[in-house]
Amino acid sequence: MRKVSVKFIGSIILVTIWFVNSGFFHGSGLGSQPSNGFIQEGWKPLFDGKTGNGWKSVKRATFPDKGWMIENGNLTVLASGGGGDIITVEQYGNFELSLEFRLTAGANSGIKYLVLPNTSLGLEYQILDDERNADAERGVQGNRTLASLYDLIPAENNKVNPIGEWNHARILVHGNHVEHWLNEMKVVEYERSTQIFRSLIAKSKYKDIQNFGILPKGHILLQDHGDEVSFRNIKIRTFEDR
Repeated sequence: MRKVSVKFIGSIILVTIWFVNSGFFHGSGLGSQPSNGFIQEGWKPLFDGKTGNGWKSVKRATFPDKGWMIENGNLTVLASGGGGDIITVEQYGNFELSLEFRLTAGANSGIKYLVLPNTSLGLEYQILDDERNADAERGVQGNRTLASLYDLIPAENNKVNPIGEWNHARILVHGNHVEHWLNEMKVVEYERSTQIFRSLIAKSKYKDIQNFGILPKGHILLQDHGDEVSFRNIKIRTFEDR
């Protein structure tokens, strides 16, 4: 048997580590581990945990002076607080968004992306207490349940933590390719600007909205639906940052 040098073995180990860290190996299908579309570096905070910097009201140039509370690193929309939806000042195209959210009993909210300018209209990652909110039973085949592409595509394999505990949401947009993740499980995957996507839009509440879901970039929005929901650790990384 030939003697293998320690230096040679060390080289193999280093190469293997490089492949793993680079994302060369990845799972596929709903419920798999993050695909190679998920960027491995370049996170930027969208919420500093102390102020509303980087966010504003949809209809005003400033952060709402009521209805939203910033405390202990959490950004909370208050029940019937009247603050309205908030959007990022910047617009984003190819990105991965990561945040944690915490529901109260019966709560409804949402994370919208590629939001049309000067509106609250955008593709929506549904935030909902499916067990206690009737909206979960509306729509078609569960397309209004937690982590679904609201009113369009139902989430699969969504495993939510109990009310009062934190959940991890991720949204990936890479060109026309979009993924929703909930607690490290991929629950929605679709392609924009395809015939299937256009057909879904045509049969939905968005059918009469011009350019809905097809713009190359837009704002990110946190929804005020009149229920208390908290967000934290909101961060983003874009493909342009690589």
